[in-house]
Parts: sequence; structure tokens; C-alpha cells
Amino acid sequence: MKKTLLQKIETRTLVAGVVGLGYVGLPLAVEKAKAGFRTVGFDIQAAKVEMVNAGQNYIGDVVDTDLATLVQEGRLSATTEFSFIKEVDFVAICVPTPLDKHQEPDISYVRDSAAAIAQYLKKGTMVVLESTTYPGTTEELIRPILEQGSGLVCGRDFYLGFSPERVDPGNLIYKTKNTPKVIGAIGPDAAEVISAMYRAVLEGEVYTVSSPAVAEMEKILENTYRNINIGLVNELGRLCEKMGISIWEVIDAAKTKPYGFQAFYPGPGLGGHCIPLDPYYLTWKAREYGFHTTLIENSMVINDSQPEYCVDRAMHVLNAQKKAVNGARILVLGVAYKQDIDDCRESPAIRVIKELKKVGADVAYYDPWVTEFHNMYGESGKSIPELTPEVVAAYDLVMITCAHTNVDYAMVQANAKAVFDTKNVMKHITRRDNIEVL
Repeated sequence: MKKTLLQKIETRTLVAGVVGLGYVGLPLAVEKAKAGFRTVGFDIQAAKVEMVNAGQNYIGDVVDTDLATLVQEGRLSATTEFSFIKEVDFVAICVPTPLDKHQEPDISYVRDSAAAIAQYLKKGTMVVLESTTYPGTTEELIRPILEQGSGLVCGRDFYLGFSPERVDPGNLIYKTKNTPKVIGAIGPDAAEVISAMYRAVLEGEVYTVSSPAVAEMEKILENTYRNINIGLVNELGRLCEKMGISIWEVIDAAKTKPYGFQAFYPGPGLGGHCIPLDPYYLTWKAREYGFHTTLIENSMVINDSQPEYCVDRAMHVLNAQKKAVNGARILVLGVAYKQDIDDCRESPAIRVIKELKKVGADVAYYDPWVTEFHNMYGESGKSIPELTPEVVAAYDLVMITCAHTNVDYAMVQANAKAVFDTKNVMKHITRRDNIEVL
């Protein structure tokens, strides 16, 4: 099996499959097809499948012409029918792994995908989970599902591994193609072949570890590291505000040190699929071993409360105008979870809007990247169509929650009654009498 798969990789006769055509899956499918492998994308959402098959792109990190060309040339196609799994030699699972309403891992998408794959899994196939999850998922959850559903034996009839996605939407330097990849698989043969597949597709280094659990924990470490350090600066930011010190100036000064310090910045909270969620996966799994991740949980408490803290600060800004938050008109600038992207998964700005409404504010938002949003919690919203001086002047407070670069902040400052800047995006504006900074 190893020899056959390595030969298929080398001759580009291997057929690749990607389950889940979202922010992770579609860019990966495109790169596999560009590398010379016929690629089939699987998704339960018919609308996505139809768009892919029409060559219509919906992911910012994918080049429109690349997708259209690959589809036109027959190198990339999509389907909702999992029976086509039997045609592929490699399948990557790139489905969501959100938290449920109790802040515990919801691995139903992973479980359902594995069960669907198992029905049609054939001998000589590689299966790789890319979805972020807790250590042990690949061996304790995926392996039994695949073996029981297919009647095949892992390591003898098929290979199984884990390779954490490292997608950073909007990153202008690191994309799927050139970001280093970590591979952990069950058995040395699986590790060798799966690593060879990724090396054939990607330009970034492929680093192989001893097991899927190591690779799963590695991904958790990446984002827990960021969660903790952001929690640190958020807490210091609260202290600095009480002391009359600018946390932003403190960070700028600290990052002049050429070693031993990496700059992290405060904000209205954490967003995106990974940084806010990954520590919950780890703390949930740690309880199985009677272990409490005290430092991690403390950082999560700070970061999770940051939207409420920002709303409290906004109330003080309004109080300075002798204006109550109840009934105040507030314009939130930006609901994407980071600048210059259309992704608002777990966006702290949406939490801010929710909390502002709780205390009676009349809230609207403007985002040139996100014209409307609908999230898994039933919350939705629609951006005002245009940001003009007249629109800005009509609000009691403008609250900046995302640092999009295609917003005219000088115009906002010139026309706003008051501005609460949670991203320090107005740092270069000279006139500051109506600006409050987080």
C-alpha cells in the first residue's frame, strides 16, 4: 500500500478529496488541484457545491481565476454525494468544530463526516483530519468510526493522520501554499506517505511528529499561547486605564527589545474559529485526567469578558456627554473578527452589539467587508449601506471594533460627537478631543 500510494503521488495519478469547502477546505482543494492532482470537494451545502462547479469563488484567500481555470480544465469539481469517496485515494476532513451552548466541543461535524466517509472508504486510502480539535480525536473517535463503518483496518487497509489547519484569513504573506505543515499519523508508514502527499502540494516545510495526538496538541498550543498573551495585555490594559497610562504606548516601547518579547494588543475580545475556541477544547479534555488548566482558564475569563468591559467603557464615554446609554444611538464600525476580511466567526464586535442592546442602546453597524451576518446563535444584522459625514454625525457614539483599512477614520473623527477606539486605529489622527482609546 505504501509503495502504491507513493508512486501515485509521484506520477500525479492520485485522486484527492476534501470534505468541507469553507475557509480551510476550498483553498486546500485548489492547491491540490494546482499541484496536478484531480481533486473532488465534498460539502453538504448544495449552494457551495454549485458555486465551485460554476467556477465562482467565495473565499478571500482563493484567487478567482485559479478556481475558474481548475474547474474549466476538469481538475477540480465538487459534490454533495459522499459515494464519490470511493474514487479518491486521499481525503482531508476540513469541517467546523465549534463550541456548543455549554462552551463544550461540538464534534458532530467531524463525527458525521467520518461516518459518511466510512461507508465508501476503500483499501489504499489516506484519511487526514485537519479540523482543530482536542488531543485524542483522531485515534479515539475517527479511527473506530472508520474501521467499524468500512470493515477495514487502520494501518493495514488505510492510513489515518492529523494535520492541523493553519489558515490565517487575510494574511498577505502566508497562505495555504507556503505555510509550514505539521503531520502526525498512526504508524510510520502512514506518516511517511501522508507527509509525501503534503510535500507534493505545498511549498512550506512539512514537519512530521510521532503521533496524531502530538499534532493535535501542537495546534492547541499555538492558539492557547496567543489566547494567554492577549489575555495578559487585555488585563494590563484595564490596569493602565485606571492608572492613566496608555497600554498602546507601553507595548510600542516594549517591542523595541530585540529578543524575549512579542507584541500582542488589546481589543474588544477574541474572534475567529481558533484562538477563542481552542483553549476550551484543551480544558474540556484536561478534566478527563483530573487536571485543571488554571492559567489558561484565567486568560479565557479575561478575554471572554472583554466585550462587556468595552461596553462599560462606552457608557463612561457617553456619560461624559451627559448622555445615558439607554436610548443612545451608537454606530459600531466593523463586525469582522479581524481587519480586511469578510469573516465574522466568533466576532467580539457581535458580542459588543448584543451587550449594547441589552442596556438599551439603539445600535447600528457599518462594515465594508460584511454587509450582513447570521451566526449559529441566531444573531443577525445588516450593515448600513454607506458611511458619510451625515451618517456619522447622526450618532451619539462611534465605536471602532475592527481596524479595516478601507474606512476613512479622519472623516469619522471630524464628524463624530464621540469616538471609542478599541483598536487604536486612530493613533495617527492629531485632533483627539472626541477620541477615547481602549
